[in-house]
Amino acid sequence: RSHSSGATTMLAGCISNLSEAGVVLASKSPRRFEILRQIGLKFSVRGSTFEENLDQSSFDSPKKYVLETARRKAVDVWQEVVKDKKSNPPGLLIAADTVVIHKNVILEKPHDPSHAFKMLKTLSGNSHEVVTAVVLLTPDRGESASSYQSRLFAETTEVTFAELTDDMIRAYVDTKEPMDKAGGYGIQGIGGSFVSGIKGCYYNVMGFPLHRFCAEILKWSPPLLKEGKNTTCSENKKAQDTQALAENSGAETRMTRALDSAEHAQSRHA
Repeated sequence: RSHSSGATTMLAGCISNLSEAGVVLASKSPRRFEILRQIGLKFSVRGSTFEENLDQSSFDSPKKYVLETARRKAVDVWQEVVKDKKSNPPGLLIAADTVVIHKNVILEKPHDPSHAFKMLKTLSGNSHEVVTAVVLLTPDRGESASSYQSRLFAETTEVTFAELTDDMIRAYVDTKEPMDKAGGYGIQGIGGSFVSGIKGCYYNVMGFPLHRFCAEILKWSPPLLKEGKNTTCSENKKAQDTQALAENSGAETRMTRALDSAEHAQSRHA
């Protein structure tokens, strides 16, 4: 069964509305593109020009740093889209940033092969955290064309690496796979062979927490999801909640009947 099937079911009836509203992915990451495409979402891609050069030491925690980086990416693309008179502001803009954290030290994309080797040597035989921050922007109705509403969240996954020899690391670095990835590895590629354990969302390690994104969309339910002829997210969520209550009620009824039958049979036996 596909890992994305649960997320697709969560947004059943909402994907068309989202797609029709106009979605922009503010990232040129092929992993994020692939993850969002597999749930049927239609969107355009517009990469951010933000240099991602924030001073890490000015933030209280790595999570705050990655959240602010994602926010800057989102705002950068939003402003560029608004300036473009040929297009309307998107119904939903999605931006994200992913970092690897080991012993409270942020590991982003390696600068060169020797830097990648050093990163992987650090991760060898240890556990680390992968944090992806996501920022969602939608138009702020009634305000100026450039104004927006925002929702920010960050997801954390714990990843454990097996012990790696220097030869293993060098061979991997030679594939060039580590060079465009936070922490210097790709779990969906050759680097996945180094992973001995994972606790949390697999897609988060790839660069986009798919389940959390769907859950946040359902929770937030911005105005764009209530437009169109299809079932809205809020209605879909209500239907799911109603179905769950009905299933629970049915299960309780069946259990009560089973207990009554058992007591009746025991009474006859006595």
